[in-house]
Amino acid sequence: MRYARPLQEVIDELSRLPGIGPKSAQRLAFYLLRRNPAEVRALGHAIAGLPDAIQRCRECFNYSESELCPVCSDPSRDASILCIVAEAADLMALERANDFRGLYHVLGGLLSPLAGVGPDDLTIPQLLERLCRLRPKEIIIATPPSVEGDATAEYLRQILSAEGFTSITRPALGLPVGAELDYADQVTLIRALQGRRQMS
Repeated sequence: MRYARPLQEVIDELSRLPGIGPKSAQRLAFYLLRRNPAEVRALGHAIAGLPDAIQRCRECFNYSESELCPVCSDPSRDASILCIVAEAADLMALERANDFRGLYHVLGGLLSPLAGVGPDDLTIPQLLERLCRLRPKEIIIATPPSVEGDATAEYLRQILSAEGFTSITRPALGLPVGAELDYADQVTLIRALQGRRQMS
């Protein structure tokens, strides 16, 4: 049995979201029906306006309301350290730890030959241009400790070493294998950053 068309459409759209199956989508749809109509409209308005209100930062490719994100537009940030992350959610996870004061670069994913994702599908060319301009003293490659994350880190280490960068580090132990930065707690992230090690 299918629900009334408007309700079914909401369930179908919600079930397309990552981590939301049909049952969860159904629960969310019914939850929205029980809410104050003004709250539901406010949620719909916020979602509908998202594509036009958000853009990529022209420097680091974080999500931003303007050309530069809050990190890149902050003159107090230490431009001598640049941390490379896979996704904007990873950047936000590190920012929540409130211990890193350098700059970031968001790759927009990880290298995955099986999925057809190569260097040109990520912001690696822009990263190289930016690094040649900034010439940071240290580059932290904070990709997840997974097969794709490690492969991306090794690829970056090789091309950055070829460009003459010598201080290339990875976050230390504290991040379990297969974990995403976005789900790590503050203490784990601080220890991982403070104990980063040279890549060889």
